Order: sequence, then structure tokens, then C-alpha cells
Amino acid sequence: QVQLVESGGGLVQPGGSLRLSCVVSRSIGSINAMGWYRQAPGNQRELVAVISSGAGTNYLDSVKGRFTISRDNVKNAVYLQMNSLKPEDTAVYYCNAHLRILRQDYEYWGQGTQVTVSS
Repeated sequence: QVQLVESGGGLVQPGGSLRLSCVVSRSIGSINAMGWYRQAPGNQRELVAVISSGAGTNYLDSVKGRFTISRDNVKNAVYLQMNSLKPEDTAVYYCNAHLRILRQDYEYWGQGTQVTVSS
């Protein structure tokens, strides 16, 4: 069973920083794109940042210049460094990974980690 284990959420003041981590629990097949989504109360889940297996990245416009996504292919991990946090960044953040196992593509989600930006 493949699981995505997240860590790093919490409460931070506006302007502060947090770093989210997500590790794929089992090394099966190959890991393609990995990303972070978020969902605030009353809102739909939205893509925050994605990184391809070749390390190409894309970001939600509102986080460009403040958030940085990275990955460690040895540790099967993806990270989201969040700087200059704003109250509107408050949400549950979900890790996402696309794996290719025996010529089939699978998508997995983490359990979510709460990020709260408040003074």
C-alpha cells in the first residue's frame, strides 16, 4: 500500500514561513509529477504548485515568488517552502503524487496538513 505522509503544517503569523514535507512510503515503480494542493473552507481544492520528474515547476499565481516546490528523488519526497505567508494562505494542504507502476498510472493523496496564518 502506497501512502503519502505529510508533515510541517501549523500556526504562523503573517509574514512568517513554513516548510511542508511529503514522503512516499513505498518505492514502487517510478514517481512522476508531485504537487501540493490546498482547500480552504467553502472553497474548491486548488493546485498550489507542481514539480515534474524533470524538476520543471508551475505555481498558482498568488503564490509565485513566495512559495518554492522541490523534490528529493532519493528520499521519494516533495517539499513546499512557504515564505511571506498571508492569512489567505490558510487552508488544508494536500500532497499529491503520480506513480507509474507496471505500466499503469496511479494518483495518490496525502491526508492533509493544516496551515493557519493568523496574528
